[in-house]
Amino acid sequence: MEKLKLVKMDPYLKPYENQLYDRYKYALHKETELTQGTESLSDFATGYLYFGLHKLPKKWVFREWAPNATGICLIGTFNNWQETAEYQLKPMKNGVWEIELPEKAMKHGDLYKMKVHWNGGEGE
Repeated sequence: MEKLKLVKMDPYLKPYENQLYDRYKYALHKETELTQGTESLSDFATGYLYFGLHKLPKKWVFREWAPNATGICLIGTFNNWQETAEYQLKPMKNGVWEIELPEKAMKHGDLYKMKVHWNGGEGE
């Protein structure tokens, strides 16, 4: 087991060295798990700026992370809650799905949800 600098600097922590080391290793594991497919923990924390529905100049962009999906469609008041080809998301990389829609495809106040398909099932 590697010695943590914290324990080297503070001898009063010596009795807790094993527990501190276990927590340190768990934190590293969790960081790796959370940042899989991103550059850093900061990128993960700001994912809300990338995922979800965003109004951009002259278009809408919607992104979702669904690594086990085989198909995703936006359904809502704009398409009478029916799956339609123009609202089908496209798979990108690392389990990310995306759709870019023209500005007129949706309006402020429209309600929406995702219809997700996967091997063996589907759900909203």
